Amino acid sequence: MLDVYLAITVLWGFVFIYAVMATMDFGAGFWSMFYINGRKATATSIANRYLSPTWEVTNTFIVALVVAVYSLFPRGAYTLGTILLVPGSLILLLLSIRSAFLVFSNIAEEYKKPLTYISGISGILIPGLLISVLPITHGNYVDFSGNRQTLDLAGMFTSPNEYAFFGFALTSTLFLSSLLLADYSKASEEFEAYRVYRRDALFIGPISLIMAFLIMFTLKNEAAWIYGKMMKDLPLLYLSLGCFLVGGLGLLLPSQKTKTPGWPRLSVIAITAQYLVASYVYGKAHLPYIVYPEVTIHSAFTDPNSFRAIFITYIVGFAILFPGFIYFWSLFMNDKRYLRQSKTSIPKK
Repeated sequence: MLDVYLAITVLWGFVFIYAVMATMDFGAGFWSMFYINGRKATATSIANRYLSPTWEVTNTFIVALVVAVYSLFPRGAYTLGTILLVPGSLILLLLSIRSAFLVFSNIAEEYKKPLTYISGISGILIPGLLISVLPITHGNYVDFSGNRQTLDLAGMFTSPNEYAFFGFALTSTLFLSSLLLADYSKASEEFEAYRVYRRDALFIGPISLIMAFLIMFTLKNEAAWIYGKMMKDLPLLYLSLGCFLVGGLGLLLPSQKTKTPGWPRLSVIAITAQYLVASYVYGKAHLPYIVYPEVTIHSAFTDPNSFRAIFITYIVGFAILFPGFIYFWSLFMNDKRYLRQSKTSIPKK
C-alpha cells in the first residue's frame, strides 16, 4: 500500500516541477513576442536572455514525466495513451514547432520577427492543452465500453469546465512568467523591464484568481465527486489564497533599490507556494483515480519489485542531478556578468 502512494507522489512531483518551469518558460516566449515591436526593447531582451539557457532544461522534465507514467503505472499508461492520442499529438506538434522556431529565430536574423511570433503563439497554447488532461481524467468525456476507451472530443470542447481550465492555464502562464521576469529584471538591474513585468503581473494576477474560482464553480457541476473532496480541505484552499495575497503584496511593498516598489523574489516564492498548496488539494481529491471511475492508482500500479528497483534508480538519479540543477539556477540568477550582459546591445528607440 505504501509503495503505490510513494509512486504517485513521485509522479505528482514531476508534474508540479514541470508545470511551474514550463509555464515560466512558455510565458517568457510569449512576452518576448509581445514586446518585440514595442518601444520596451529591454523587456524583449530580458525574456530572450531568460529563454536562452532554460528552455532545454525545462523540456527534460516532460521526458521524465512520461517515463515515470509508463514505468510506475503501466496499466494506466495504456488508457492515458489511448484517450490522449489527439490532445497528446497536438501537444507534441506544438512543442516541436515551438522548439524549432525558437532556435531558428536566434539564427536567421532576417526572419526573426515572424519566427518569434510563431514560437510565442505555439508556446502559449501548449499549457492550455496540457491542462486539458485534467478535465479528461474526471471521466465525463471517456467512454469505457468493454476493453475499449474512447474520448468524446465534442463533449470535451463544449464543456465550460474545459475552458475554465484552459483559461486558468493561459493566465497562470503569463502571471508566473511575468513575476519571474520581473525578479530577473531587477536582479539584472534592468529597471525599465522590471516596471513593465511588474505592471503585467499586477494586471494578470487577479484574472488568474478569477479563473481559479471559475474552475471551482464549473467543477461543482461537472465533477461533483472531486469538488466535494476538495471542500474537505477548505483550510488549505484558504492558505493558498493567503499565499496569493502575499504574492500581490510583494509587488506593492516599497523598495530601497528602485523608485518602483516591489519585492518580486518574495512574490515568486509566495505564488509558487500557492500553486503547490492548491495542486496538493486537487491531487489529494483526485485519488485514488487516475481516470475516473475505471482506472485507479491501485489497478494501474506496476509490480512492487519493479517499483522498488525503479524507485532506487530515481533516488540515485536525483542525488546526481539535483545539485546540478541547484547550481545552474544559482549561477543563472546570481552571476552578475551574465545578468548584466548585452546592456550595450539593447537598441534604443
